[in-house]
Parts: sequence; structure tokens; C-alpha cells
Amino acid sequence: MQKLSSSLNEFGESVIRMMTRISTDDTINLAQGFPDFDPPQELLDALRDTADHGPHQYEITWGSKLFRENLARKQSKFMGFEINPEEEIVVTCGSTEAMMAAMKTVCEPGDKVIIFSPFYENYTADTILCGAKPIYVPLIPPEFCFDKEELRKAFEQRPKALILCHPSNPAGKVFTREELTYIAELAEEFDTYVITDEVYEHIVYEPYEYIYFASLPGMRKRTICCSSLSKTYSITGWRIGYIIAPKEIIEVCKKVHDFLTVGAAAPLQKAAAVGLDFDASYYKEFQEMYTRKRNLFLQGLREAGLDFYEPQGAYYVLVDIAKFGYESDLEFCKWLIREIGVAAVPGSSFFQENVQNYIRLHFAKKDETLKEALRRLKRLKEL
Repeated sequence: MQKLSSSLNEFGESVIRMMTRISTDDTINLAQGFPDFDPPQELLDALRDTADHGPHQYEITWGSKLFRENLARKQSKFMGFEINPEEEIVVTCGSTEAMMAAMKTVCEPGDKVIIFSPFYENYTADTILCGAKPIYVPLIPPEFCFDKEELRKAFEQRPKALILCHPSNPAGKVFTREELTYIAELAEEFDTYVITDEVYEHIVYEPYEYIYFASLPGMRKRTICCSSLSKTYSITGWRIGYIIAPKEIIEVCKKVHDFLTVGAAAPLQKAAAVGLDFDASYYKEFQEMYTRKRNLFLQGLREAGLDFYEPQGAYYVLVDIAKFGYESDLEFCKWLIREIGVAAVPGSSFFQENVQNYIRLHFAKKDETLKEALRRLKRLKEL
């Protein structure tokens, strides 16, 4: 038999999804970032109605007209510029496909892509699957800022694109206007595309401010915005994502998307479009809910005697496990499932650097779930 693709040897199974797979029935899963509470009732009602009345066949490959119009109206308000639903949007099967389609739109074999470390594990896989090469730039704790000279050196390698996860997964970093402006200046100087992962755009904690990279002067033309409804409306299983970009970029994205997945699920697009019409009060209450959950969870971690980096956005916490003496963070996470009953993600899956002293936990759970997880984690203080 001929050899299978050698490019796949450069990465393995998703560690995040693996931790869910090896969790036992009584494990509290704080590894893979999905809620254990329901979406807004309006979306559930819309889904029930759609099940009865359709559509149940293909939609236009780049997204239903209703969904694109509602998305354009919503994002135009938040992003601060008008978005054309006919020319500047592609609806995808989650932000995972959005990122892959964006990468295939931009990259050719041999191109280089800047990735901040720590990073969401898909970014390296996407880069390799495109035949491109990653350039890693470290984010330095505790604020997870980048070194300007280090970033400039990366740009001097003439990358085709930079991936910007903002707020970041796993560190919860919210990039400042100064940091974003510096990235923008380098992107302009070296003619680099910026592919943004914005799935946590509505989960930002005071006093931090969310700034859309495409809204910066001159950046709309070179920014490919990728996001999804998964986190904002607690529908991770619906797999509804999107790309927003200028017309000439979207025309290429459409072709990639068409041959990757044909289109996102038609009935789910119709039901999800209801959420895109929510008024500003929804996003305010949503942010307040996660602020409360963050405060509850961080206080519990303090009481458990754990060291961690306080997230500025998103719903993840990097916990430092150095004092437990494990040489392997994966082995620590397996022990945590077995002995404590809580699932976490080994931090090494997010870092290009050789680190074994972090785990990632998330707090997108009901309050009672978080309280029980914290009760279990307090055993770590005893141990």
C-alpha cells in the first residue's frame, strides 16, 4: 500500500476533544468549552417551528438570505461599518470551517503564517493542511503581551497571514488598542492578511474593551473575520459560523467553502437567525452572566489554593500546576479525572514552547455545576 499523507504526521488527535472522550460518566467536564445550560428560549422555539415547517433542503451555498441579512445588520452595529449581506458574508459549518476556508483562501504551499503562542490547537493544523509554515510569537504572562521586536522579526519573514484570536483561547487575553494598532502597522508595512477568530467577542470583562481589528484605519481591506454563533448563543452543537471580508476576498472564500462542505445546515440557519435580531440588552445580560460565573469560579480556585491567570475575556482559565510536581501535564489531567472527577486540558497542547505546568479549565457551566467542580477541586489543597 502507498503511504498516507505525511503532512498529517505533524499533528495528532485534538487533545481538547480527547479529554472529553476519556472522561467518565461522573466527571465534570471543564475541558471542552461547551455549556451545560440551554440556549435562549427564542432559539429553541424557532428550532421547533423550523422542524415542523422547514426548510429541510439545501440553502444557497454561502448562506440563507435571512441569516446573512440578520447577521449583516447585527455585525454592522457592533463593528462600526456597513456590511453587505450579498457580497461580504459566507455562512460556514462553525468557525472551524470558517478558519480553514479563510486559510485556504489566503495561503499557498510554502507561505508562512504568524501564530501567537499559546494558541487554539486548530491553528497549527489549519496552517499545515494548507502547506504553509507557522511562525510562533510568544505571548508573555501574566498579561500575555507580545514583544514588539519579536513580532517585527516574525513579520520580516514575509508571512502571508497572521492569525489573531481575540479574546484569546486559552489565555483570555484581550488585546489593547495600542497592541492592535501595532499589529495593523506591521500588516500594512509587510502586506500581510490578518485572519481573526472572534468567537468570544461578547465575552469581555470590565475594564477591558473589545476592538474589532477590521475597524482599525485601513484594516478592513486585509482582514478576514471568522466567528460563529456557538458561544454567543450557547449553541456549540449547531455548527453555524461565518466569514466577513471584502467582496474580492469573499468571492474566493465562497469557492473554498462550496467544495469543503457545500453549505451550513438550512434549518439551523433559519432558527439561529432569530438570535441575530436580539437587541442590545441580550448582549449586556450575557456579559453580566459570564462576569458572575468568572467571579464565582476564580474565587473558588483561590479557596482551593490554585495559582492562575485571571482572564480578561472568553471563559477559560490557565491554572499553574507546577507545585504538584508532575513532569507531564497530560498525566496530571488524567490523574485529575481519575482522582478528583474534573476534566481539564493539558496546557502543552496550546503552547509551542515546551511547557508542562499549565492546565486549562473553563467556566461555561451552570452555577451548581461550577460549585460542585470547585468542591472537588478543593481536595487538591488537602492533597
